Amino acid sequence: MDEAQEVLETTVKTITILGRRVSIDTLKYIGIGIAIFLMFLVLRKLITKLILKISIKISKRTNTQLNVKITEAFQEPLGVFFIVMGIYFAILYLGKAFSYDLDNNTLLNRLLNSSVITLTSWGFCNLTAEYSWLYDRLSGKLNSKLDKIVFSFLARIMKFIIISFTVIMILSEWGYNVNGFLTGVGIGGAAIAFAAKDALANIIAGFMIILDKPFSIGDYIRTPNVEGIVEDINFRSTKVRALDKSIIIEPNSTIANGTIFNLTRRKSRKIYFTIGLSYSTTKEQIEMCLTEIRKVLINNKNIRNENLYVNFQEFADSSLNIVINCLTNTAEYAKYLKIKEDINFEILEIVDRVGTSMAFPSTSIYFENPLVKENKEEDKYNILNKDNNKEKNNAKEINTEETSENNK
Repeated sequence: MDEAQEVLETTVKTITILGRRVSIDTLKYIGIGIAIFLMFLVLRKLITKLILKISIKISKRTNTQLNVKITEAFQEPLGVFFIVMGIYFAILYLGKAFSYDLDNNTLLNRLLNSSVITLTSWGFCNLTAEYSWLYDRLSGKLNSKLDKIVFSFLARIMKFIIISFTVIMILSEWGYNVNGFLTGVGIGGAAIAFAAKDALANIIAGFMIILDKPFSIGDYIRTPNVEGIVEDINFRSTKVRALDKSIIIEPNSTIANGTIFNLTRRKSRKIYFTIGLSYSTTKEQIEMCLTEIRKVLINNKNIRNENLYVNFQEFADSSLNIVINCLTNTAEYAKYLKIKEDINFEILEIVDRVGTSMAFPSTSIYFENPLVKENKEEDKYNILNKDNNKEKNNAKEINTEETSENNK
């Protein structure tokens, strides 16, 4: 009971002290601070939308999207800027509420300046995004659509420069010696460069890929190590989406030093296969098949006339082989399969119409009868015995003749 009474008395005393300290002016400043923050919070959306509408109207008059692109790049940073300014002015009035003069507060001013620098850097980084103002400007300078890989590299370099300047400006704002920092970065960078030779090799290889342009983002490539669609290329590696939808990350140096097959840039696909006719096919039937197949390929609008070959190639183990070689007018895999399918059906009709048939691999197997083997061995033995008996008889006749001559 005594403890509860003591807690109650302490609470009453605390409320009394706060009531004496929190005057009407204090509550006024607190209310003004909260009102300022809410005002900036509301104006944030209104002002950003208003600026965007004005930019769209200007772009319609000037037939350019420059204003819209810049406004879109700084739209989110501008919204955050209003929140930061609302917090800043609210803190100033809250300081006055508790008799603190924060107008010349170093910490608060440094935080504000650092926030403004960061938000400005954010907006400039957004300008380097794909299909942004920078993309349009560079595409216009080159009078063509900018290669995605080139722009990706340029965008990363620009972002690195912007972020580097941002860090230097913030460090300078907080009183750090920027010259000493840059000197330390230079010495440390040399040591890191020596230790990271492979990383530098990948960066250089990346620039070589940019200059040589063996492929672009979206191309289907094949190298000794990877095969798939190029999704991205950065300073260190290239990302390739394989056929099984997995992502393969290959170092740039490995790709640049190997053989690259860019399958997207080919204008056609090669059809090459062999058909085998049975050995019962006559010479005239083979010639008819060759003539009809050539006609089909020449009259096919999806087949190019160059490098078109249909020839009787060889006598195989179980077939008379005809080789067919041609090029399609398309590189799309689905269309290529359909063209090849149609050709196969027409070849089947030709073979059937000529009156011959396709050959299939065949093997002759001979089984030896053990009884026949025994009979053969017996016959061989009998023949040998007969030969021996003949030789003995001949020898006896010779001896008889010699004896008769001696008796005479």
